[in-house]
Amino acid sequence: MQLPVQLLKRKPDSHKGDYGHVLVVGGSRGLSGAVCLAAQAALRAGCGLVTAGVPNSLNEVFEIKLTEAMSLPLADREGSFSQPALAQIKAVLGKFDFIVLGPGAGTKPGVKSFILKLLKCIDKPVLLDADGINALSGQADILKKRKCRELILTPHLGEFSRLINKSIATIKNGRKDLVKKFALRYNLILVLKGRNTLVSDGRRLFENTTGNPGLATAGTGDVLSGIISGLAAQGLDAYIAAKTGVYLHGLASDIAAKDKTQNCLIASDVIDYLPKAIKSSL
Repeated sequence: MQLPVQLLKRKPDSHKGDYGHVLVVGGSRGLSGAVCLAAQAALRAGCGLVTAGVPNSLNEVFEIKLTEAMSLPLADREGSFSQPALAQIKAVLGKFDFIVLGPGAGTKPGVKSFILKLLKCIDKPVLLDADGINALSGQADILKKRKCRELILTPHLGEFSRLINKSIATIKNGRKDLVKKFALRYNLILVLKGRNTLVSDGRRLFENTTGNPGLATAGTGDVLSGIISGLAAQGLDAYIAAKTGVYLHGLASDIAAKDKTQNCLIASDVIDYLPKAIKSSL
């Protein structure tokens, strides 16, 4: 794949503000790793600034785990987001170029409500992943009430099954058609993860050829969300950012597997090998 021109060379007089600011909203007690992986991946993909919007009671954990990213402590109850966090996020939305919503947020009813309300009021480009997608189960039409123009969804087969109320077997038998129809119906970018991940905006369809079974390990989806958001924050069109991110994510895992084997691959390896994936694509 030929990389977008924005990724090939930086202007000598540029600064971090020129390469976008991503806000990753997620995390809950026992699930802090998801946000950290997404934040680190966004930075490694070239994003200039990343802020992790996390439950206030867990903020110290994120301050320790994240070195390059900033944190935004948000109102919570027992380690999960509470409704007052909505106003806190709305008050600072102007600072950000791209929002990742859902990694590690959990599935408590209050968190689901928080995510759906936030989706209705965010006017910046959004990537909805993991528990962000789970919050939509059985009520996908809420996507038509969103405020953001650009929206990327990154479900795996199980999440997509719950989203469209069809069996995984049915989806496997008609992946391409179902992905295109869903993306067109809701006017969004759909990334259906799995072997030969599919990316569609309802008109175009990209079938990825990179990646290997070593990606079947915890956290790799969070890394993908971070990579895509990091690319999009730099000004890439959402569809281009999604398909480029999917390609580089898989390629980084292929390069990593040659050194570490598929069995020993972990999510952070994909971040570590992303520079080699990008360099090999130049």
